[in-house]
Amino acid sequence: MTNSLGFDKSPAATRVVVAMSGGVDSSVTAALLHEQGYDVVGVTLQLYDHGEAVGRKGACCAGQDIYDASRVADAFGFPHYVLDYESRFSQSVMDDFADSYLRGETPIPCVRCNQRVKFRDLLDQARDLGADCLATGHYVQRKPGPAGGAELHRAADPGKDQSYFLFATTAEQLDFLRFPLGGMQKSETRALAARFDLPVADKPDSQDICFVPTGNYTSVVSRLRPGAIEPGPIRHVDGRVLGAHGGIINFTIGQRKGLGIGGQRGGGGEPLYVVRLDPDAHTVVVGPREALARDLVWLKDLNWLGDTPLGESGVPVAVKLRSAQPAASGRVFPGDRPDRALVMLDRPHYGVAPGQAGVLYAGDRVLGGGWIDSSALDRQVAA
Repeated sequence: MTNSLGFDKSPAATRVVVAMSGGVDSSVTAALLHEQGYDVVGVTLQLYDHGEAVGRKGACCAGQDIYDASRVADAFGFPHYVLDYESRFSQSVMDDFADSYLRGETPIPCVRCNQRVKFRDLLDQARDLGADCLATGHYVQRKPGPAGGAELHRAADPGKDQSYFLFATTAEQLDFLRFPLGGMQKSETRALAARFDLPVADKPDSQDICFVPTGNYTSVVSRLRPGAIEPGPIRHVDGRVLGAHGGIINFTIGQRKGLGIGGQRGGGGEPLYVVRLDPDAHTVVVGPREALARDLVWLKDLNWLGDTPLGESGVPVAVKLRSAQPAASGRVFPGDRPDRALVMLDRPHYGVAPGQAGVLYAGDRVLGGGWIDSSALDRQVAA
């Protein structure tokens, strides 16, 4: 008989390593699986200097969070291990974060963390511990596909769906992963936390990037890359110099406020937006909203989870180009290399930023995605 995690054996004979961040979601995941009789082993990653993080709120993998995860494991009586991944996290996530900003990109370090640390290194560690699977508290659903492989789907709770941040999960990783909360509403998770009387039941959800204590990412980049941030001009798309800036890391594509040009507007009185960042010339280029329009988006490092390879006729998709924005309709085509793809949008999109993710959906199913490399406009846009 198949158990709730899809294995043909009893829960007691099924070892599950649970990635425990110290928050409510992963704690409920561990408690729920323990209650169902699974052989649960909790693992928490120390990702950066926890001495600086004790007492912090609103972030994961900090000193207090490690302590909280340990308290939950102690309360239920299952083993719990803390693994020092600080050097791996620094090299794979923090350094990439800083270098991306210096390249004029807008990075998403949480995706890199899942891609390069949690779902790669931790997954290998779970196998070393004899686990049948690795379970996390992410709000995303893993469903069996018609061909026998697993599919990645949006969470049942649209307000908590994290599928955008997990687009880089490979088919092989998905086969080993489990997401027990994916079919629940967040309110159900909170209710379970109360029923289990978890020590973290009232803990707020994580909000910040874990290694950016104050939300001031520019100070983090300055610390990681001292001397690399250079001032430069702010230019209008017509070539006029409108002002100066202290570093392109302070800007992102589509930004309207805080440009530092004293309320200057375009020739027709329209508001100005950041249209392009030129890291080589240390230049911020601004222009009217229509200058942001893009309907061609090239993705690199493509992770394709579709049932068949991309063909020359393309595949209809809904694509999310930022986590907080609704998906746009279009079609995805193979690129000039197997790890690249071209997305042709049905209508122009505004504020496409290199470094963000382009995540591809067919309904609620995640077909994969890649990192936005560049974009262009193929059709005329009315002003």
